[in-house]
Amino acid sequence: MGRREILVAREHDRFALRSAYRAGAVRRVRRGAYVRAADDGGTGGRTGGGTDGAAARHRDRILAVHRQLRADHAFSHDSAALLWGLALWDEPDRVHVIQEYRYGTTAARDIARHHDRVAGVVELDGIPATDLTRTVVDCLTTMAPLAGLVLADSALRRNLPVASALDMLGQRRRPNGRARARMLLGLADVGAESPWESWLRYSALRLGLPRPQTQVLVATRLGPFRVDVGWPEHGVLAEFDGRVKYTPGALGARSDPQSSLFDEKRREDAITEATGIRLLRFTARDAARPAEVAERLLRRFPADVRRAARVDPRLPVPAPGRG
Repeated sequence: MGRREILVAREHDRFALRSAYRAGAVRRVRRGAYVRAADDGGTGGRTGGGTDGAAARHRDRILAVHRQLRADHAFSHDSAALLWGLALWDEPDRVHVIQEYRYGTTAARDIARHHDRVAGVVELDGIPATDLTRTVVDCLTTMAPLAGLVLADSALRRNLPVASALDMLGQRRRPNGRARARMLLGLADVGAESPWESWLRYSALRLGLPRPQTQVLVATRLGPFRVDVGWPEHGVLAEFDGRVKYTPGALGARSDPQSSLFDEKRREDAITEATGIRLLRFTARDAARPAEVAERLLRRFPADVRRAARVDPRLPVPAPGRG
């Protein structure tokens, strides 16, 4: 996970550390814990941009809490998910940790403490965390549905034993979130290769549309191509179009946005020529306009499918998330 040195205040001269902080030589991760500013790679303390930067910041907080806690503990929920390398829709706002002892009411607000037995723990790059199955179950019973689907899709790509997850759900004493977790495990699809592809599928499932295929293979005159999601039987193919491939240098020093645009146009034309279906494209900006997304999706389907579609009340309109 790219371990970085955490400077814990109790192990250093407080005056020297305070002076280094004022001079910009160190950055505070959380109360009593710092990292050297030089380790941020010149990113102004954000340790990277976008969702990668959010993950790096949360990893720093996990490392800091791990260094500061003296009692046995294990990281859980979305903190453990991040350590496992699972995709997250939102940046975690607190570090989740399991501890066996009861904690006081003055506990730090940036830590979510769960009183439980520290068992079934694995080490991920030297950091104690719940195993993959428990991590996923903890997350799916507490996350909003879209965030849960993003995580469940990602967990399938990490070979989550779904039967074990369902069994663990059945053994839970508290029913909170169990039905939602079972639903999300049933909807999860290993073919979703990014959180935004999960968002696109979620948007369709929320409308009550038939479950789509993922990574639809299309044979064209230029060779085979895969489309993110599709309903070939209804003449609908849809993709999420990220900006990264059109951004200069984003895919390496030799990446050329103009060439990427040209190649993508040829690909899209070849798919349309082979199938007679015009690709329906969505971007991150569309997440802020769910009604428009719904209209564009529904419009492509035959009248009988549109009439049969009913909004699934278990899948609410998601907050945009992922800046």
